Amino acid sequence: MISEGLHLGYYRGARGGTWVARYRPAGGDSHGTKRSLGTADDIVLANGDTVLNWKQALDKATEWFELQESDGNLLNANITVKDSVEAFIAMRDQRQSLRVGHPSRSTANMKLTPHVLKDEALVLTKLRDLTEAHLRSWQRRLREGLRGSSKMRVVSELKAALNATFEEHRKALPKDFGLTIKFGLKPVFPVETVTEPLARQNQVLSDRQIRDVLAKARELDKDGDHARMAILLAATGARFSQLARMRVADVQPELNRVLIPVSHKGRGQKAASFIRMQVGRDVVEALRPAFESRKPEEVLLERWHYRQTDSITWIRASRQPWKTPSEMRRWWQKVMDALGQPNVIPYALRHSSIVRAISAGLPIRLVAALHDTSTAMIEKHYARWITESLDDFAARAIIPLVDVEQAHPPSNQLDSVMDRRLKNSQVNGCSLE
Repeated sequence: MISEGLHLGYYRGARGGTWVARYRPAGGDSHGTKRSLGTADDIVLANGDTVLNWKQALDKATEWFELQESDGNLLNANITVKDSVEAFIAMRDQRQSLRVGHPSRSTANMKLTPHVLKDEALVLTKLRDLTEAHLRSWQRRLREGLRGSSKMRVVSELKAALNATFEEHRKALPKDFGLTIKFGLKPVFPVETVTEPLARQNQVLSDRQIRDVLAKARELDKDGDHARMAILLAATGARFSQLARMRVADVQPELNRVLIPVSHKGRGQKAASFIRMQVGRDVVEALRPAFESRKPEEVLLERWHYRQTDSITWIRASRQPWKTPSEMRRWWQKVMDALGQPNVIPYALRHSSIVRAISAGLPIRLVAALHDTSTAMIEKHYARWITESLDDFAARAIIPLVDVEQAHPPSNQLDSVMDRRLKNSQVNGCSLE
């Protein structure tokens, strides 16, 4: 007896002994439930799998006891990678559909379906038999046409699916399954981590460029729905998904402030539900048609939805809230083409907002909080502007230490950092905001 109701037995046979575990819950059947664990090491040396010594049999029996004492309906010792991935996709699809208000495929669905569920060598493997070698081999079978960063996103989705299953079925899976996921899904392909921040630099717009974008946006949008979304994106630096969930009550015109719902990114419960963001009076006035004379609980930003009546005719059906960023794609491309910047994406407004806050001297922690991200992400992707801002602050602390009239140093030694930048930009034919 290991403890009350838990027994580990040894049955002698003609070809060696067998380890048998017996579980008898309190008040249950007097005989309980039995399970053969494996062959004893009477004749053959123990291998930890089918041939067990006393210690190995005890460990295996303990795992089985824990499984019996838990809710067996929630646990499945034979669950496969396919079962895990399909359950994860269903959960993510349901969450995405609730967000947008209609049945919709999630990012996990679009990435895991072609790259995981169609890989029979992986999906038919039981999780209890899954090894690091299985996961590494799957990584090497990913399409050669995918870039390293795209492969990394697929790997991240699979890791999330397996970890979610492990949390629910951990008593039925090997105790080191978490380590198998961690090391098995460590990238075996090069990832373009060095060039990613450079791509963000090309998407940072100056203040004048942002004004030009918003002016052209209002010119090309007769209803003002797209323009108001662009204005809020530029003024707050928030994500599209956050602004789409704003309510009329989230605009506080008397304080020149808006309340932005926190994003769904990350895990766990966030400390606050809203981010308080100060905006200019011009932004408040641009938003006034969206919140004036409307109920506080209504969605702030709406757009016209159209219905097709025949092969070439579309009519306005109703005004509905924004659902996905793709709804502004055509209009945004039209604006950028008119400005001669076809490669600039809407997310550039977020990049520009972050850089503007850094350049204004706001603490990095505050910049991260206002934009609902972490200081680590700010330091990783916007290090260039952080460094330049620190140079400016250091330059402001410099004071004249030598009598200029006596020493007559070269004038350029007393120029501030910003003065030198302005001179250099004029030489290169550039303008500095």
